[in-house]
Amino acid sequence: MQRVIIFAPLKKIIIAMVSFVIFLFLITILIVGFTGRKTNITDPKNTVPKFGISSDSINIDSQDGDNLKIKLYMTKENKVVELSLEEYVRGVVSAEMPLNFGIEALKAQAIAARTYALAHTKQFGGAQIKEHNGADLCDTTHCQVYMSKEERMNSLDEKQRDEYWKKVTQAVNETIGQVLTYNGKLVMEPYYFSTSGGKTEDAEAVFGSGQPYLKSVKSDGDKESPRYTTVEKYTYTELANKINEQFPKAALSSKKLKSQISIKGYNEGGTVKELKIGNITISGRQFREMLGLKSANFTFSFNTKTVDITCKGFGHDVGMSQWGAGAMAKQGSKCDEILTHYYQGVKIESYKSVK
Repeated sequence: MQRVIIFAPLKKIIIAMVSFVIFLFLITILIVGFTGRKTNITDPKNTVPKFGISSDSINIDSQDGDNLKIKLYMTKENKVVELSLEEYVRGVVSAEMPLNFGIEALKAQAIAARTYALAHTKQFGGAQIKEHNGADLCDTTHCQVYMSKEERMNSLDEKQRDEYWKKVTQAVNETIGQVLTYNGKLVMEPYYFSTSGGKTEDAEAVFGSGQPYLKSVKSDGDKESPRYTTVEKYTYTELANKINEQFPKAALSSKKLKSQISIKGYNEGGTVKELKIGNITISGRQFREMLGLKSANFTFSFNTKTVDITCKGFGHDVGMSQWGAGAMAKQGSKCDEILTHYYQGVKIESYKSVK
């Protein structure tokens, strides 16, 4: 084997160069943080901005980072406006969550709303909807309810305005940039709703498909909601006509209605899985949507003159119950405990722009 001889001066230079490279590498880790290999979490074809995942942060490329914008379709004005992400989140938190709830519930709402916004933004893989006129989201329950500060404050008692807006601002500022992730990827379906009937529902049972973080869990405290129980009354003729209009094959008779309607099964969270109406069987969700009921957790009472349909809860029952979150915050739970309860197996991670 031939021996390679390195002269002393040259050897010192090589050692110095290697030491300098190692020094730069260590400084980079200390300043920026080691995020590992960059991974696109929403689009395998790499057509949208990439996230770099680390144990405690999501790094958005510098062209997005601190200047993230949301294109929002304002339905009443029939126009599209552009808002910063955090301004948008403030408007959603103030509109979606009762502002007398504890700060930890509002913080949980802020994180869920921010996650939902990114998941439905075109640049991060969300599909734009024709009715949005080129916007990422709209300001109604179709997406997330958004209200400007002025609009929301005008709906409150003058004595509460400063206190409640400070609370909204605190909730957003203390969670700024935080989103939900599952297995290192942005949660694309961070659903939430007003009030459960005591348990949330498995997404697959409600929507026909679902994510592993959207499972049925207990939701104590929802009984405090003014929408926990609602009753809709119909005459026998009214109910038979409404059902026959939507489902002609049911062929219901107002005189035989009591024997023609029966619930055949329930989902884990208590919502109606399916029911028989005359000659056909439909899902509880279909029945709820047909009549515009507050939830699919319902029962029938066949009285002398009316059929009473009693609903427990308000909303689709999937994901975080807002009133349940309010109750947890009241009992001392932190926002991370609230979110990891309602979204099973998720993590709360922060994004920051990469300089």
